[in-house]
Amino acid sequence: MKHVLLSAVAMLFAVHAHAQTLSLEDAQHRAVERSRQVAAQNAAVAASREMAVAAGRLPDPVLRAGVDNLPVTGPDAYSTTRDFMTMRRIGVMQEWTRGEKRELRAQRFGQEAEKSAAEKAGVIAAVERSTALAWLERYYAEAMARVIAEQAAQSGAEIVAAEGAYRGGRGTQADVIGAHAALAGLEDRASEQRRRVRVAQANLARWVGEGAEAPLGAPPDLGRIRLDHAALEAELRGHPDIAALDRQADIAATEARLAQANATPDWSVEFAYQLRGSQFSNMVSIGFAVPLPWDRGNRQDREIAAKLAQAEQARAQREELLRAHTAEVRAMLAEWESGRERLARYERELVPLAGERTRAATAAYQGGKAGIAELLAARRGETETRLQAVQLEADTARAWAQLNYLAPGDSHAEHAK
Repeated sequence: MKHVLLSAVAMLFAVHAHAQTLSLEDAQHRAVERSRQVAAQNAAVAASREMAVAAGRLPDPVLRAGVDNLPVTGPDAYSTTRDFMTMRRIGVMQEWTRGEKRELRAQRFGQEAEKSAAEKAGVIAAVERSTALAWLERYYAEAMARVIAEQAAQSGAEIVAAEGAYRGGRGTQADVIGAHAALAGLEDRASEQRRRVRVAQANLARWVGEGAEAPLGAPPDLGRIRLDHAALEAELRGHPDIAALDRQADIAATEARLAQANATPDWSVEFAYQLRGSQFSNMVSIGFAVPLPWDRGNRQDREIAAKLAQAEQARAQREELLRAHTAEVRAMLAEWESGRERLARYERELVPLAGERTRAATAAYQGGKAGIAELLAARRGETETRLQAVQLEADTARAWAQLNYLAPGDSHAEHAK
């Protein structure tokens, strides 16, 4: 059974041993490049920019054709040429939208494009963040598997020593059984950890596609983040979610100005050429049309009030989201800083002390001054301490990823525009 465990662990870490490593930055680059969410946001930006051009133009002219004053009774019924009042008409009508309205409509769609660009930056940051979390999950799952494998190898040596002592009359059968039980427990934990590694590989494959099983590169520096602690609120004002709400507030304000401009109606002009019978003169007509805002208090004024209220709503939502993000980030900063402090204590004191206790118990056992139970207890304590250190580092790394990828990383900052 011991050989089965060690072979499985060896296979776990020997696969792709000669393959190129997958760094965190490489994984994020792959994830952004293959993300369909990013492609969707690119399409949204392009659509709004195209609409901004179209919205700034005059409406299409309208071709109008018809017959006026067609007789339907008497000897000239349905004749288009015998009655002097009958005219076949063809004309063109054009609505003259004021330049201010066209400019505001174009501006609104330009702001839609800016909002979509901000949302795209948020999508890229989310992809980078999720990829980092998946990469770190696999990294620390494998780190825990290595700790268990190292302890299993030590347990195998302890079984050999316990069996030799028992045959030499210096140990008991209970010592041998205890050593085998310790290894069986480690084998069970190794099986569970292999499952976690496979799950972590599947989660990473969700983002990077092929190559998710490649060996991972070195972990990032968890002691540094791109966020400026001293100017946290100012930093968060550039957060993609906040930027998107800023653009939404701009859109609402533009719509309010557009509603005010719409209160003044646009004119339409029509030119028509009218054909009559050959014995009569042909004619031309020109006309103008303008809507009559006869109930402005209940239509135009209420629309303006609604748009102004929507602008205020967008500003209030933006301020509320900024407060929520600030509180959330402060909590994550506290978790990250606490994790770093505790991790330093583990590395400086707890893990070395656990190792010294195991070495002391091993020396005492080999010198006949302690039984194997004391050695196994020390070994279990060291295993738990090392696993706790890895778990703490994993938790700190997750907080680091959440903080470091609030916005797109430097490698994708241009891609987010």
